[in-house]
Amino acid sequence: MLKYDQQEMIRETIEDVGFQAKLLKEEMNQKSSQVCRIQVNGMTCTSCSTTLESALQVIPGVHKAQVALATQEAEICYDPKIVDYNQLLEAIGNTGFEGKLISTGDDKSRILLKVDGANTENCVKLIKNSLLELQGVQEIDYDLQLKKLSVTYRADVTGPRDFIRAIESAGTGCFKASIFPEGREREEHRHQEIRQYHRAFLWSLVFSVPVFFTSMVFMYIPGLKNVLETKVVNMLSVGEVLRWALSTPVQFIIGRKFYIGAYIALSHGYANMDVLIALGTNAAYFYSVYSVLRAATSPTFNASDFFETSSMLISFILLGKYLEVLARGKTSEAIAKLMDLAPKTATLLTIDDKGIVVNEKEVDSRLIQKNDVIKTIPGSKVACDGLVIWGQSHINESMITGESHPVTKRTGDIVIGGTLNENGVLHIKATKVGSETALSQIVRLVESAQMAKAPVQRFADHISKYFVPLVIALSFCTWVSWFLAGMFKAYPRIWIPSSMDSFELSLQFGISVMVVACPCALGLATPTAVMVGTGVGASLGVLIKGGQALQSAQEVNCIVFDKTGTLTIGKPMVVNTRLFKTMVPQEFYELIAAAEVNSDHPLAKAIVENAKKMRGSEEKLIWPEALNFESITGQGVKAIICNKEVIVGNKSLMLEQGIAIPVEAEEALAETTGLAQTGVLVSIDKEVIGVLAISDPLKPEAPEVIFILKSMNIESMIVTGDNWGTANAIAKQVGIDSKYVVAEAKPEQKAEKVKELQDLGKVVAMVGDGVNDSPALVAADVGMAIGAGTDIAIEAADIVLMKSSLKDVITAIDLSKKTFKRIHLNYFWALGYNLLSIPIAAGVLFPFTGFRLPPWIAGAAMAASSVSVVCSSLLLKKYRKPKKLNTLDLHKIIVE
Repeated sequence: MLKYDQQEMIRETIEDVGFQAKLLKEEMNQKSSQVCRIQVNGMTCTSCSTTLESALQVIPGVHKAQVALATQEAEICYDPKIVDYNQLLEAIGNTGFEGKLISTGDDKSRILLKVDGANTENCVKLIKNSLLELQGVQEIDYDLQLKKLSVTYRADVTGPRDFIRAIESAGTGCFKASIFPEGREREEHRHQEIRQYHRAFLWSLVFSVPVFFTSMVFMYIPGLKNVLETKVVNMLSVGEVLRWALSTPVQFIIGRKFYIGAYIALSHGYANMDVLIALGTNAAYFYSVYSVLRAATSPTFNASDFFETSSMLISFILLGKYLEVLARGKTSEAIAKLMDLAPKTATLLTIDDKGIVVNEKEVDSRLIQKNDVIKTIPGSKVACDGLVIWGQSHINESMITGESHPVTKRTGDIVIGGTLNENGVLHIKATKVGSETALSQIVRLVESAQMAKAPVQRFADHISKYFVPLVIALSFCTWVSWFLAGMFKAYPRIWIPSSMDSFELSLQFGISVMVVACPCALGLATPTAVMVGTGVGASLGVLIKGGQALQSAQEVNCIVFDKTGTLTIGKPMVVNTRLFKTMVPQEFYELIAAAEVNSDHPLAKAIVENAKKMRGSEEKLIWPEALNFESITGQGVKAIICNKEVIVGNKSLMLEQGIAIPVEAEEALAETTGLAQTGVLVSIDKEVIGVLAISDPLKPEAPEVIFILKSMNIESMIVTGDNWGTANAIAKQVGIDSKYVVAEAKPEQKAEKVKELQDLGKVVAMVGDGVNDSPALVAADVGMAIGAGTDIAIEAADIVLMKSSLKDVITAIDLSKKTFKRIHLNYFWALGYNLLSIPIAAGVLFPFTGFRLPPWIAGAAMAASSVSVVCSSLLLKKYRKPKKLNTLDLHKIIVE
């Protein structure tokens, strides 16, 4: 959006040339919005993410905030006039977390550069002044600490190579600029987090294993037992001193992150997993300290310590967090694979005014600017979206279309970045670069989808508010209950293990309850499954825009199809040719193509395309000259070609020209009408020679898809703007009853039909591809846009079928069902685990079986719970899309 002074300048310029102009306040005051993504460090469970989300939502100017525990990221939609991303980062810091900016705005004309040598404010000022001298540079922001320069610019005017030249030539030339490793920064953070947990776990083992052995193993080995029981001071033994010394570093150095996390949470008014761990380990550790200090000052008191409980508990939790982070990283592998499709380097050509290549240079593909000419050799990937200006080759576009069959590319054809050049050399003029490319847009869509929460997530968010306080209360009640029961001898003394008294037994039960509960498992149940599900969908060419779309798609019981471009290919084609006189087909098409090539009517283009196929793709497409060409609106064309009068058109044109229509031609026309085709008559020298049948062909998979949907108890309808005859004919071909056909519908009527079905209690999906489908796509519970359709339709839809295949409608629904089954399984496991483990930890089975859950085993179980949920979600990676129905069992879907 233009700033006020820029708007005033434009207004004054208009008035200077003699026109009146004024600023429209309504437009100026319209609320603007921008989206930024921030990496958030320090979140441990869903209590953290919901607390941060609530804190961001109340900031003035923030329209919407989403915080994802699984990705450790926040996506915030805000008004840049009221609040900026620096204030958002500050708010995240004030909530106790560390925020790092990933991206801001739509990033279509923004780049991050790393600048070495700029260490002072004067250096920064010098660089900014150099950049501002470049035409097209709009905004500059510099982070002196990270040496990160953000430049917003007009991509059609300038680009990153210009910025690097300007920076490196500024001042004395002591600055060095390069592309900032933005995408790799997040990946590096994840690897760093994995390394930290791995290192902490190994160090904890170094101290915890000896504590465990001196407490549980060596005490049963006669020689070692005597050494460990040797008294140091009064009743204080060597073994107790060793366990105290070894467990202290684990408690306060290796486990300090739990203290920090608990302090941050409690200081901001909420309780998280760190609070449970800190309370549980502190209870065990400080009781043990009390016990050994009392033994050291008493000649009769026998100490009973739990040092192995606190140290082993921390070790197992660190192991669980390490495995969790490791597994969680695999949920977003789909994005990494998509980003890897883009080549790292590209060959930049310098071309002189005569079109001759004068220089070749290998550059980072992120430095490509609009209108650059890129050389793509056989076996390499296309570096950006562009236009072929020289050469011929075959491109494998399976990453976009799903079709492995290579597509021929010649001068004037469009190519897509990330696709593979199989043979031949191409010179490609860059038309879309950076985040404007199709591949970047797909990546951005998948990233947003993985941030979007499914409605079912609200269940876990609601529970998380009360979960930790409830667990603390249950833990306290467990300890008090067992303590009072022991004090009043409500159970036999024989129940108490010989190594402890009733107080210590009750304390162990209380600690076990506190550490066995797992809020992480609940928080990860939905987002990890959504991340894997959307990632799998993206790899299959089905872009699902988040959890809401997934949840709605698995409930769909009615699908409304557009006709043109959805059930049909969307491009008129000659499907049949009938000749009534002996004539070589190639000669026949030579004459009619020479006439029709002068017309821009869709039917004329279909006839010319068919003629090209008849001639062969390698021939020069030069048609005979058409003399006295005439186009008769709504009827056809006529011309003199090769001294023959050629007339191509409908029945009324022939009759007007006084040409008799034979019986066989009448029958052919009637037949085409019955098949929802357009019949075109061809006359040569006043005699009808043949009839062409032109149709928008049905997609081959359409009948099969409708059949599969019926087997899934999903109702199918056609709502189209086409006439009733064509609509009914298409419906008959795909297997839809005529009562489920709505024809001659305007865009708003399509949306009304969707709402009418919703009022009947149906969950409606709309599948379309055109601008006129957009209102219905928005109105539907799930909008599915055909990928080859318009940008408006794709923007309006919840699911984008990139391959333009109707089979992916089945894939989208089936994948959604599988994902939500996995979410339900995750919740069953997470809730079932907590409902089962907490009573066991509280000692419910102890009176009957003598079984109790030691705190360190409870900690291991808690760690295993969240890891199990993430691994459960990762099983979705084994998903295979439905291919076809088994002919022997019409209700069973065969998987590829």
